[in-house]
Amino acid sequence: MAQDKLKLIPLGGLGEFGMNCMAIRWQDDIIVIDAGLMFPEEELLGVDIVVPDISYLTENREKVRAILLTHGHEDHIGGLPWILSELNVPVYGTEFTLAYVEGKLEEHRLLDDADLNEMIPGKRLTLGPFSIMPIRVTHSLVDCVALAIHTPVGVVLHTGDFKIDLSPPDNKPFDLHAFAELGKQGVLALLQDSTNVDRNGYTPSERAVRPKLDEIFSQTKKKLFFSCFSSSIHRIRLAMELAHQHGRKVAIIGRSLDNSTEIAQDLGYLDVPQGLVINPGQIRDFPANKLLIMISGTQGEPMSALSRAAVNNHKFAHIDAEDTVLLSSRVIPGNEKSIYRMIDHLERRDAKVIHDDGQSGLIHVSGHGSQEELRLMINLVRPKFFIPIHGDYRHLKRHAELAGSMGVVEKTILLEDGDVLELDKGSATKTGKVTVGRVCIDSGGTSTDVVEDIVIRDRKHLSEDGIVLPIIAINKRTGLLENPPEIVMRGMAIPEEGLIAEARQVVQRTLEGSSSEEKADYGVIKEKIRNDLKRYIQKSTSRRPLIMPVILEI
Repeated sequence: MAQDKLKLIPLGGLGEFGMNCMAIRWQDDIIVIDAGLMFPEEELLGVDIVVPDISYLTENREKVRAILLTHGHEDHIGGLPWILSELNVPVYGTEFTLAYVEGKLEEHRLLDDADLNEMIPGKRLTLGPFSIMPIRVTHSLVDCVALAIHTPVGVVLHTGDFKIDLSPPDNKPFDLHAFAELGKQGVLALLQDSTNVDRNGYTPSERAVRPKLDEIFSQTKKKLFFSCFSSSIHRIRLAMELAHQHGRKVAIIGRSLDNSTEIAQDLGYLDVPQGLVINPGQIRDFPANKLLIMISGTQGEPMSALSRAAVNNHKFAHIDAEDTVLLSSRVIPGNEKSIYRMIDHLERRDAKVIHDDGQSGLIHVSGHGSQEELRLMINLVRPKFFIPIHGDYRHLKRHAELAGSMGVVEKTILLEDGDVLELDKGSATKTGKVTVGRVCIDSGGTSTDVVEDIVIRDRKHLSEDGIVLPIIAINKRTGLLENPPEIVMRGMAIPEEGLIAEARQVVQRTLEGSSSEEKADYGVIKEKIRNDLKRYIQKSTSRRPLIMPVILEI
């Protein structure tokens, strides 16, 4: 009987923002929805990205049928190169999502071996016991879908990221009808995006930003620098339409923006009038009031084009007094410092900075549904079981309360990463846990440098207490010291002179007190030096630097 239960196993994205990854299992078949990454918190020193631990999938590798992608944002596709290098299974996504995936896999030299398959909204596909219907939803990116997964015990509906926009700029509205149909047929479980559960009302349509942006275009007398997320195709399209309308040429600066506009043009999401876009090198050939410079770097990323332009360190983008810089994006929590530092630099150049500070009018709208949209979806679908996904624990909890208060759901279930939820037609119970966690990656050009916990601990240690290198030159033939020990200290926030002289004495005494047998065994002598120095430094400075004795044979 236990075999006849459907299992939902979140591997990431429940209890954090990012790293979205959900496994769905029926007997010996597993499908995976999304494969996201997360950007590291400050304490993960030197780590570039964080991806979910997929031990559960690698342990069951012969059962994994495919990875299905709801849309092309990094927190849903960014972990793919890492996962596919461990587990090469077919990947399904919409046309636009796959275009992003191709670029990502090419960068990691994985594209030739990848099996990429296009999903079309409204067209069913079958994977083992699962029959999957992609349903069009609207979000801040184009070509996004929710997935209705027909399983032997009922329909599981995974919304992906969504808001309900019935008049999006690409005229491909949210498919309310398909959700209503599902509601009539009966839905066993609804897994719904919790990102904006704290916001009342409805999220405005993407078209709602047009009036304010139009006003900014008409009031700007000099160059207008426009920055938005590179995946916000609707916003890029709107900026280009307004530039054309206001007689400005468009220069695109920043690799991510360049890639996105190219993909969007190829797939027909951007129709750019002839001669509108110029090369960044041509910026100086046009008067300032005839230019729109689309530039990447809304989050103040240190090496982004806008951050470099803000300190006058960009080849083409020069920001002068009275230029306007418009950040048409939200502040992602955790990035406040870098964004405000960049804004300070821009203000020093006497540029006019317009950002989403609550005072500037509607220059950005969210891609996630607010409370009323979440309620509307629950009412349409009327699921038996409700499971909030995508968000910190407090968001999931609030979302479960919101769904529970409506009186249409039989049971709300709060899951966290690693929980195993078993479902059949009439019950849903948590039955255990699988291994989950975070894999820290230092991308340094490849996708495979995993940073172990111990490395992060060492980096933290170094950043707080510094490093001491005692260097000892020993004569190979006689086993005697060639010259007094050298001591190199780095990152110790205390006057080093007296300390170094005393540390030399400590090392000298250790060596003098060691037998010739101990001196011949470098492992032993290093350990003795490390222990004696550690004791001395801790006693005299209350610090615990990393001590690494180096022995040179001469």
